[in-house]
Amino acid sequence: MTSHCHQQIKIAVVGDIHNQWEAEDNFALKLLGVDLVLFVGDFGNEAVEVVRLISHLDLPKAAIMGNHDAWYTASAWGRKKSPYNHEQEDWVQQQLDLLGETHVGYSYLDFPKLNLSVVGSRPFSWGGPDWKNEEFLKERYGITNFEESTARILTAAKSTAYETLLFVGHNGPTGLGDLPESPCGKDWQPLGGDYGDPDFEEAIAKTQALGKKVSLVTFGHMHHRLRHTKERLRTMISTSPLGGVYLNAASVPRIIETENDRLRNFSLVLLQGGVVEKVSLVWVDKEYTVVSEELLYQSLGTLTAPTV
Repeated sequence: MTSHCHQQIKIAVVGDIHNQWEAEDNFALKLLGVDLVLFVGDFGNEAVEVVRLISHLDLPKAAIMGNHDAWYTASAWGRKKSPYNHEQEDWVQQQLDLLGETHVGYSYLDFPKLNLSVVGSRPFSWGGPDWKNEEFLKERYGITNFEESTARILTAAKSTAYETLLFVGHNGPTGLGDLPESPCGKDWQPLGGDYGDPDFEEAIAKTQALGKKVSLVTFGHMHHRLRHTKERLRTMISTSPLGGVYLNAASVPRIIETENDRLRNFSLVLLQGGVVEKVSLVWVDKEYTVVSEELLYQSLGTLTAPTV
């Protein structure tokens, strides 16, 4: 029997989808041989059919909802643009029903075969220092401020069966830098400032204080392509002194057409003994072959290991 300690786990993180998901994506994930798939939200503007397709993915998975997943519901501004009658339909709830326990917003999911648990941050996050969509979050979750939100995330983290945790949020936590190109940095005018979620940062810190191991924190929302410059991309990786790796997986668009091919991206994370060894962004072609791999992170232990 293989020891959990030496088990290598291959995780696919799917960044902001924005309606770019096809049956071929489900198939590609199977062929990539991943053990777990994490979705960071923004499936589309309350894109029920996209979520339905993802719900059919026959792999261990966990997901969190993004701001676009309540685009026509969470604000008065959005409801004015809504293409459906809210008295008769609730596309937000339809998405949540399709995902079921897979949706870990303010919740968690244990994966016994992988010896780890996934904990979700605040769902439907827009990011930043202001408490947005107050009525929506109060009605859906009974949460009215950042402190209550932190407490809810922490309750989920305390409830997990395993000490090794992966955190998933739509927006990342504060504390990863305040430059426009930081993982959650503000890249619109006025430029600069940390636009992470303060409740997420505090919940992670309190979870670590309990002695739990936060191996990976992954999120999206802030796209890799910056609004104010084409000279560089957003910083995708940050690391914690306590050993965790922070990954912004929002490579948008996630499907691109070339002259004779169709390429789709996934972020791949290799986890060994609860430690992130490697993170890369891969592009898969229509033959389901990895045609490009960008190494985003490699642990020092694997850098010094001899090559075979």
